[in-house]
Amino acid sequence: MIRVVLPAHLKTLAHVQGEVELEVTGALTQTSVIDALEAKYPVLYGTIRDPATQKRRPFIRFYACEEDLSHEAPDAPLPEAVASRTEPFFVIGAMAGG
Repeated sequence: MIRVVLPAHLKTLAHVQGEVELEVTGALTQTSVIDALEAKYPVLYGTIRDPATQKRRPFIRFYACEEDLSHEAPDAPLPEAVASRTEPFFVIGAMAGG
């Protein structure tokens, strides 16, 4: 099990509060986490990544262990602290504007 923190609008959509706990099978990567998240909460399908290309949506960012993982390869291993539940995996809605 790992811990995932979602932005407020996705928590509302999925009808959850606080952190989400996910069972991830196989290698712990951004792809496997989002796969598990979409499997547990089908209403989130297409909100975090484009369903056709599987690429992260432009205004979504991924963080763990105080590092921006958004531009890492989606199949790169996540930090051990996420796997050991010491740190959560954050899905963040990026800020934009002018």
